[in-house]
Amino acid sequence: MTDTTLPWWSSRVGYEVYLRSFADASGDGVGDLRGLCDRLDHLVWLGVGIVWVTPFYPSPMRDHGYDVADYRGVDPLFGTLEDFDGLVAAAHDRDLKVVDLVPNHTSSDHPWFRAARSSRDNPYRDYYIWRDPAPATAAGAGGGPPNNWVSNFGVRRGRWTRPPGSTGATCSCPSSRT
Repeated sequence: MTDTTLPWWSSRVGYEVYLRSFADASGDGVGDLRGLCDRLDHLVWLGVGIVWVTPFYPSPMRDHGYDVADYRGVDPLFGTLEDFDGLVAAAHDRDLKVVDLVPNHTSSDHPWFRAARSSRDNPYRDYYIWRDPAPATAAGAGGGPPNNWVSNFGVRRGRWTRPPGSTGATCSCPSSRT
């Protein structure tokens, strides 16, 4: 296999940009899309070929933006869709690729999650992992979370949802799914 047949990502250096603290063009103390755009030449100078941008989508910000409420928009804290379009165009002018997808991080405010927890028959139900509660024991205890897993935040994974009476697994902030 020659370099011309390799996938575009296999021969490039990737750089993750935590947008909130990377570069602030608006002067409000929070990094933004325009600030990143202003620093693209620096990333090229470093040899970066792929810029992975941390979440900038609309979010209730209970999990630093990783609790995405809308994958098709930009949270006003970080700019506008026009700012994002400008970033992508400027990156492509410099032969940089931009990765902006953060899968598996919808918030409890996202329409998919709201629909998924509304019914066991909802088509969005399969977008998430659900488990029935643990069975009650002979002593009457039970009916709680389906396992004893603990998240990195020190709390049990899975939050009760009603309806449909099952738990949705979460590995992040306990308030990102309620």
